[in-house]
Amino acid sequence: MKTELEGKVALVTGGSSGIGEALCKLYVRHGAQVMISDIQDEAGEKLVAELNKTGDHARYVHADVSKPEHCERMVNETVKAFGKLNIACNNAGIGDGETLTGEKDLEVWKKVIDVNLNGVFYGMRYQIPEILKQKGGAIVNMGSILSKVGFATASAYVAAKHGMLGLTKNAALEYAEKNIRINALGPAFIKTPLLDGFDDDTLKMLEQSHPVGRLGKSEEVAELALWLSTDKASFCHGGYYSVDGGYLLR
Repeated sequence: MKTELEGKVALVTGGSSGIGEALCKLYVRHGAQVMISDIQDEAGEKLVAELNKTGDHARYVHADVSKPEHCERMVNETVKAFGKLNIACNNAGIGDGETLTGEKDLEVWKKVIDVNLNGVFYGMRYQIPEILKQKGGAIVNMGSILSKVGFATASAYVAAKHGMLGLTKNAALEYAEKNIRINALGPAFIKTPLLDGFDDDTLKMLEQSHPVGRLGKSEEVAELALWLSTDKASFCHGGYYSVDGGYLLR
């Protein structure tokens, strides 16, 4: 039986852990070949070895998405390895600690904007020309609930994720007629390494901030990203899809 993504090639940034890892596994399970991009080389190579146990499904490339030359190289390496690019998920992201706006370290601000906002632009800047060569495809940008609302002490992250949503909408408008579907996901707080720095009390507070009473799972976000990557989402352009356990209802 033909799988949904058979013959497709996908690129996932921040693909070696968390949501990115879950999505890479789903892409392969549904027939795609995947380029895993990250700065965590050991984890990336380990995931490639796992995915390639049953065939030639994955490769790894070291890429810091805050550097445009790295984003250009990861796209070039994807095409070199698999011959084309059909799907991209710009998932790489970092947090900015817990400091008020008036106390935010300037280098922290710049780094968060560079990775979470500029990194998505750099990714699309080089992904889109290759996807156009295939007469269309899909891009999923990993936003956040904080693409829609604020969160005290996270001004850089909130600003970047708000900006990323505007960028997604604008790119979707530009390329809809060319059959590239560009959408954004809005996860709430998910059990990923991004939360490793929070203490138990903070994690408990975050759990209680979701009406469902728990944190989300990477696989729950990855399933929606997978759907947006398939032809089942053929009429979805420039959308924002929350995966938030009801967080935005409050």
